[in-house]
Amino acid sequence: MKTKNFINEILLPLKLIIPQPIVEWIPGLASNKEIRVEKVLKYISINMNCLDIGCGDNTLIKRLRSRGASGVGIDIYPWDCADLVIEDSSRLPFDNNSFDCITFVASLNHIPNRLEVLMEARRILKRNGIVIITFLTPKISVFWHKIIYWDKDQNKRGMKKGEKYGFTHRELCSLLEDAGFRIVEKKKFSLGLNNLYICQILIPEF
Repeated sequence: MKTKNFINEILLPLKLIIPQPIVEWIPGLASNKEIRVEKVLKYISINMNCLDIGCGDNTLIKRLRSRGASGVGIDIYPWDCADLVIEDSSRLPFDNNSFDCITFVASLNHIPNRLEVLMEARRILKRNGIVIITFLTPKISVFWHKIIYWDKDQNKRGMKKGEKYGFTHRELCSLLEDAGFRIVEKKKFSLGLNNLYICQILIPEF
């Protein structure tokens, strides 16, 4: 398994320019999406109730359910596999403190009103819950979005006003702080081209 993971990490630059459906078809290779999902799954235990915002084809939640965990995948785009299609991710139909984990797997940078959405995530996240965010580094993301002609999300929806190709560390820190979160862990993966952040609610000190 370690050898397979190492090969997938080393081959990422090559896999970025190969249509991901072809990558997924080759035995032993994992697409960029699969690698992201695997990284995120390591932080979610089966007793966690998870919300995936910007779920796309809902791969993460389907994987969680296959392990016996519960979760909901939401998106503003009407993907067939989404559990719930909404108009605005900053107004969610969930009670306060509903989720143990909220994920943004390569989606937060595509949300124009991201501050409001993070503040809504803070409302529905349990006090000791976590938020997991992944995204490509900005320069790599620009390149990636220009060549992914096979990606249904980008071909059908495209990049809209207010979307970003990624964040610098400083930009994300400022955004999270404004929304009431703190970063508790930061990791890079796929040769440093992908970022993963684990965040928790910022609790005021008295």
